[in-house]
Amino acid sequence: MVICVCNAIREKELRDAVRSPCEKPCSVYARLGRKPKCGQCLSFAKDIISNQAAIV
Repeated sequence: MVICVCNAIREKELRDAVRSPCEKPCSVYARLGRKPKCGQCLSFAKDIISNQAAIV
């Protein structure tokens, strides 16, 4: 599933880039070489980061 349309970031890419439970979407996006543009994806990204960090 595409999480960020502006940057073409897929859910799997986002999950793979998460390193800690309290990371912010901006730091994860930066790890992917991108940054939020319109901001529509940030709430979804936060949820995915929290869920992924709980698994790791």
